[in-house]
Amino acid sequence: MQRQTIHTDAAPAAIGPYSQAIRCGNTVYLSGQIPICPKTQLPVNDSVDAEIHQVLRNLRAVAEAAGGDLAHIAKLNVYLTDLADSPRLNAIMGEYFSAPYPARAAVRVAGLPQGFRVEIEGVLVLD
Repeated sequence: MQRQTIHTDAAPAAIGPYSQAIRCGNTVYLSGQIPICPKTQLPVNDSVDAEIHQVLRNLRAVAEAAGGDLAHIAKLNVYLTDLADSPRLNAIMGEYFSAPYPARAAVRVAGLPQGFRVEIEGVLVLD
């Protein structure tokens, strides 16, 4: 199966040897997004709320570059440095997603790049 690299300037550039997303057929694998503003390439870390919003905006931009949107996301993996932030994550996700919601895992990690509190990756399925 042919793999297609997905890239958009509306999300932060990859900071390592990986792609923002890879499309295989109708499935798009979205790399983990961290709270970096794509316009400035600077961190957005004023609060966990600001981080979550920026991460979801970045995911939306990559999903759109792949020809979909957040409604096409079938699975999310969320990495949090503090599971006490889960209620904020759930509340903010409700602003970006509607039923049927994607499947999701949320795990606590010891650390994330640049001291961020949240990173989210996903799998998008296009019609």
